[in-house]
Amino acid sequence: MEVKKDIMWRIYFSFFFICLFGVAIVVQIFRIQFVQGTYWKQKADSLTTDYRDIEASRGNITSDDGSILATSVPIYDIRMDMNADGLPEEFFNDQVDSLARCLSDLFKDRSKSEYKHDLRQARQEGDRYFLVRRNVHFPELQKVKQFPILRLGRYRGGMIVETRSVRENPFRSLAARTIGYQRAVKPVGIEAAFNKELKGVSGQRLEQKISGGIWIPINDKDEIEPKDGNDIITTLDVNIQDVAEHALEEHLRKHNADHGCAVLMEVATGEIKAIANLSRNSEGNYLEDFNYVIAEATEPGSTMKMASLLAAMDDGLVSPEDSIYVGNGEYSYYNQPMKDSHAPKATKLSVAQAFETSSNVGISKVIFNAYNKTPQKFINHLKKFHLDKSLGLQIEGEGEPRIKDVKDKDWSLVSLPWISIGYEVKLTPLQILTFYNAIANNGKMVQPKFVKEEQYHGKTVETFSTQVISDTIASPAAIAKAKKLLEGVVQKGTASSLSKSCYRIAGKTGTAQMFGNQFGYDKNHMSYQASFVGYFPADNPKYSCMVVVYAPSNDMYFGGAVAAPVFREISDKVYSTRMELHDTMPVTDSLVKSVPLAKSGSQKELNKVLAQLNVNVISPNADAAWVSTSPSANSVRLSERKIISGLMPDVSGMGAKDALNVLENAGLRVKMNGKGIVSRQSVEAGTKIQKGQQITVDLN
Repeated sequence: MEVKKDIMWRIYFSFFFICLFGVAIVVQIFRIQFVQGTYWKQKADSLTTDYRDIEASRGNITSDDGSILATSVPIYDIRMDMNADGLPEEFFNDQVDSLARCLSDLFKDRSKSEYKHDLRQARQEGDRYFLVRRNVHFPELQKVKQFPILRLGRYRGGMIVETRSVRENPFRSLAARTIGYQRAVKPVGIEAAFNKELKGVSGQRLEQKISGGIWIPINDKDEIEPKDGNDIITTLDVNIQDVAEHALEEHLRKHNADHGCAVLMEVATGEIKAIANLSRNSEGNYLEDFNYVIAEATEPGSTMKMASLLAAMDDGLVSPEDSIYVGNGEYSYYNQPMKDSHAPKATKLSVAQAFETSSNVGISKVIFNAYNKTPQKFINHLKKFHLDKSLGLQIEGEGEPRIKDVKDKDWSLVSLPWISIGYEVKLTPLQILTFYNAIANNGKMVQPKFVKEEQYHGKTVETFSTQVISDTIASPAAIAKAKKLLEGVVQKGTASSLSKSCYRIAGKTGTAQMFGNQFGYDKNHMSYQASFVGYFPADNPKYSCMVVVYAPSNDMYFGGAVAAPVFREISDKVYSTRMELHDTMPVTDSLVKSVPLAKSGSQKELNKVLAQLNVNVISPNADAAWVSTSPSANSVRLSERKIISGLMPDVSGMGAKDALNVLENAGLRVKMNGKGIVSRQSVEAGTKIQKGQQITVDLN
């Protein structure tokens, strides 16, 4: 009996605790449901939904005339919610075949059966975020929105459209390194420097996290709209930029060079109108992958000689008329030999002649004689030209310049003469150009400028004015002498190949032996950089330009032969397209009233036009097909222009249509620059034509 009571007591005790535990569960359910219900509901929502950032549309980067250099293009990913509430099974099965066919016909990446299989499988698995197609462009998206099932929208058809932006450069590689890239690994160029202005302000959208950690938008519309980024208006001219890159690449290939760069700047404002940087890859192609213009600081060589002479002339220690003994073009400073690249024409030269012929011995002797006892005075004057300081550019990556001080550890007895001719110093091409630009600008040094304006939807937000580095780097008298010296280089010196232009050019050639990490200045492993820096028109400078070709290897490495032709092609393009650079023709009232200016060309067409204008025509040979025109006070005289088979025709003075007709009939490939009448042809008239030969014609 006692045993039975003991068992029953244990049963009752266990049952009591089970009931008590059940009551506790019920109480807790009631507490969670009604007392803490609001809190836990909010907690659940916070774990599955959240406001997530929506990237703003990045602003455009444009050229000076508004041409798009970089823009953000919207691109779309199309997905489907296969468990959409308004998408019944019967309707899906009825329409999926048509949807698969439409997708296959539009994108042509998979067959209809493959699309159908994937859509059905996603439906069976209840995939709420099934990827239909990535990287869909806007015209394609508009078509997809009309496809079966998907045309019903988000809730009835399950269509989810995700938008993102892709950065594109319409002009491809044109000034690519300067325009730059916004990337995770060290962004560069204007894209990086103006990232804050370009990127805009992100918006927000409520999204829900589903299985697999994937976030999908709850609403089609944004909760907080993003604000577009501002547009950046650069100083670049796409037409000149195109010429600069093609001219540079052509000559890099011609001389089998490792890399090269060219930059054109507006004298008064410092605006960079063109900047080209090309280097050869392993396949032999030239690409823009590094901004040599702003980043590569090297020993400039002979382009440094202008700074040396300007310092001495500004200090009143030398004049262009002074004489200097150069002997046979060889001299030693403390047992270290220095040689001229060419033997001098005389044992004694004027300072101007030494500069024009780029005599290392002559220029170094001038500076050594002037500053041997006070070398720091010379260094200080170079620093007065701001050659030791960075330019503070609008974009990052500027190379660090270096001008030695006498107190520096690597200063030696031969530093002074070697610095005077461009060694033992380091400067970037843009730093050198800025110095020469200051000479062209009558001594005023301005900061190079890449961006001139910031806009938001066409309205100006900020204008970037020209920044003056120095109001005057030297006295007006010294600047005037420097200009004359630079003109002499072109007229009768190392850049005489540029002297036949219809406008005057001033500048300086440079040829420097490059220091190699492996061999140093080993004469058996020589590598050179050829350069030319100058401005035009010399009598009223509007533009300055520098070209550098690194490591040319076809037995030609002098600046006048390698770099100057690139300068010429760029300057010709600018001159032919800038009417403000041309002299105005004096025309009398009587001439305007009676005889209009007539182009050379087809005699038949000219007779027709001049007859309509009641202009008297004098033509000794009425049968001539092509003629030149010579207007007088009351008539236009036509003289035959013979076109001889196999010889280059003369198309000067013709309009574009007539010139193209003549040249193409002669079997030539024609490239034309500018508008108006022909002012220059790249191949001289009368020379023998080669089959398939190309000719460049400039019009103005």
